Amino acid sequence: MTTTPARARSATIALAALLGLVAGAVLFGRGSDAAVADDSDKKPAQVFELRTYTTAPGKLGDLHKRFADHTMKIFSRHGMKNIIYWTPDDPKLKGNTLVYVLAHKSRGAAKKSWNAFRNDPEWKKAFAESRKNGPIVTRVVSQFLNPTGYSPAK
Repeated sequence: MTTTPARARSATIALAALLGLVAGAVLFGRGSDAAVADDSDKKPAQVFELRTYTTAPGKLGDLHKRFADHTMKIFSRHGMKNIIYWTPDDPKLKGNTLVYVLAHKSRGAAKKSWNAFRNDPEWKKAFAESRKNGPIVTRVVSQFLNPTGYSPAK
């Protein structure tokens, strides 16, 4: 069976979501005593945001540097919790893709955090500096996820 780029990307995102929730369970110390039923009608304690960035050719290293040196710290300052960061193992994606998960108190909190982040003077400076040799990111996909009632991560 041949794997198409779209199928590979979907598989990467699905795996990232699964691993993000597992990482969240470890980081937040949730046990397996969660209800088995899906409590999707109840307000979650937090919402997770799965983000996938595709970079311009040869720019993934620049993106890693920007996250390591600036972005993660600024995220934290604005109430976003860094959960986990990955690069895909798939040969077609590993040289140009970053996948990560953030946790927010709510969708509303996420919106406020992102607005504050975008207006942060340190972020604006880091962003401009990192793009001196051209744009780094060509595509961003964001997906908000709520843990199920039986998920160890809440």
